Amino acid sequence: MVTIDNYLDSHYIHRSNWLRAAVLGANDGIISISSLAIGVATASATRDPILLATIAGLVAGALSMAAGEYVSVSSQTDIEQADIEREKQELEKMPDVELNILAQIYEKRGLKKETALQVAKELTKADALATHIRDELGINELSQAKPLQAAFASGAAFTVGGLLPLLVTIFAPVSKMEYFLYGFTILSLIVLGAVSAKTGGSSISKAVLRIVIWGTIAMGLSAVVGYIFGVNV
Repeated sequence: MVTIDNYLDSHYIHRSNWLRAAVLGANDGIISISSLAIGVATASATRDPILLATIAGLVAGALSMAAGEYVSVSSQTDIEQADIEREKQELEKMPDVELNILAQIYEKRGLKKETALQVAKELTKADALATHIRDELGINELSQAKPLQAAFASGAAFTVGGLLPLLVTIFAPVSKMEYFLYGFTILSLIVLGAVSAKTGGSSISKAVLRIVIWGTIAMGLSAVVGYIFGVNV
């Protein structure tokens, strides 16, 4: 038997919050650490500076991603909470006005005026605040900010993504390091793009093309900087 919960869970939009943070983190981890390693590799003749820069970038990047995501999403949460508190006060001070606003919302969505008012009354009786939060403020379980979830997803995904180029800097020959990094990174980005597109139900080819193009640009510019400022350490 198909229930409403099972039906809703089958939609891709329910994955948008954690999927966005995870893909962003992994993509940033792969491209940032690979670009950093390529930049140092083109300016260095030994492995130690490359490893040092890669490890430092991995640690700093993961913490920065987690902290940045937490602060950003927390700000959204603060705004949502402030709006919810304001809505509570408005429901207490002017319930009739709020009921009329709710009825107008439903009327604009296609209900007849009488039906819209009846729906507004019934939903207000069931749970006035929850109804206004959802239909007037547009806040629901899908869109509601979750700072810790977003921070953990971004930080963990960045770490996983950054570990891939780190392995290359450990095992690849120094003389050809930048080429190994580029090839391995492009392969990783293709896999990431395909997996994220499959998980989100979008076009795989479009996701792969987009992520490969921007990854190539980032690594190419990093290599140019490395060659320009190469010091052969």
